[in-house]
Amino acid sequence: MDPDKEIHFEFFPVITVYKSGRVERFHTQIVPASTDPATGVASKDVVIDSSTGLWVRLYLPKLENPSKEKLPVVIYYHGGAFMIGSAADPFSHNYLNRLVAEAKIVAVSVNYRLAPEFPLPIGYEDSVAGFKWVISHANGSGPEPWLVDHADFDRVFLAGCSAGGNMAHTVALRAGLDKLEPGVVVKGMVIIHPYFSGEERIASEVRRSDAEWVKTKEVWHFVYPGTSGMDDPASNPFSEGAPSVKNLVCKRVLVCVAEHDSLRDRGVWYYENLKESEWDGEAELFESAGEGHAFHVMKPTCEKTAELMEQVIAFLKN
Repeated sequence: MDPDKEIHFEFFPVITVYKSGRVERFHTQIVPASTDPATGVASKDVVIDSSTGLWVRLYLPKLENPSKEKLPVVIYYHGGAFMIGSAADPFSHNYLNRLVAEAKIVAVSVNYRLAPEFPLPIGYEDSVAGFKWVISHANGSGPEPWLVDHADFDRVFLAGCSAGGNMAHTVALRAGLDKLEPGVVVKGMVIIHPYFSGEERIASEVRRSDAEWVKTKEVWHFVYPGTSGMDDPASNPFSEGAPSVKNLVCKRVLVCVAEHDSLRDRGVWYYENLKESEWDGEAELFESAGEGHAFHVMKPTCEKTAELMEQVIAFLKN
């Protein structure tokens, strides 16, 4: 059989990898950085590490007084099961245009590298590198004028959707363990429909078929070949031996879940375990009734998307 047609790994409708090594991704659309005609938000792409090709997409709202306005900064990590998506995909791009316009923030979307070509923990290292690049501008210098001129580093937030929610948590923990540069305050973290897991099934996971559960484990091992398993701290931040979440860099966390999302119960589990942990911050939980995974980026004009946007904006403004 032709190895270029024989399947080695498949996770439909995300990715197919053939025995030849050829990778076929679904949902590969990208949109260029631009000034969005609907919101007036400007965006641009900047390479932050030429050795790896790591880049970010920055967003700046239309400003009434461009010379003086300092705005909160949201460092954002897109979703896509660690295998698809990018800072240029239309889902993330359109969502951030709206968020930046309505919340009046500066946003930086980190284009971390994807498995399987770049298996975890590479994506985690890219995500941390993106965070460090942003906060390196806090002393008033740095290569990016949008951050130097308009970022308020006393109001930094981490955010992400799905796999990006997992990324945001990892960055928040690493930043807390590494300690921040002077002049930087990470006020909070927003994780929307985040990915977490564990060896022991919880809630609705118990009702899944054995085949579904085996596939869940297979996918995790595929994106992170060196993992210790489903209780790896990257997947289960409350597992035995994991770095304590008391080290999270922020004191406020908003966890957003959707009623019909297969990851819903893990999001609630994260919220409950965080509240019961040694972390001395304030956690909030918001659930979107009747909706599924990442609905807000796929149905941008629906009522529940507007409700979720209101919650996120209120969190950023508090």
